[in-house]
Amino acid sequence: MEETALLESIMGLIVHSGHTKSECMEALQLAKKGQIDAAKEKIKLANKALIEAHHSQTGLISQEARGEKVEVSMLLIHAQDHLMNAITFRDLAQEMIELYERIKGE
Repeated sequence: MEETALLESIMGLIVHSGHTKSECMEALQLAKKGQIDAAKEKIKLANKALIEAHHSQTGLISQEARGEKVEVSMLLIHAQDHLMNAITFRDLAQEMIELYERIKGE
């Protein structure tokens, strides 16, 4: 993979992972205000952004699987860290929204 394509994949991971986390944070703020349906819509948007991040990651993994060396850099490690944090944050946000929904229903 040429350097430009590699950088585009890495930046895709960072951008889409960041977008995922931002949508989840907005979802939590909405749930806190009792706007559960709006919060769930934000989670749907977060999931779409997460799919885009996974597309970037899958490209890199596929390249490696084909035997093409992917150079590991601090930027790539940083991007992977963003992705893992976004996934964890999304999972926790979903759980918290369910809790807010239960509290609202009582």
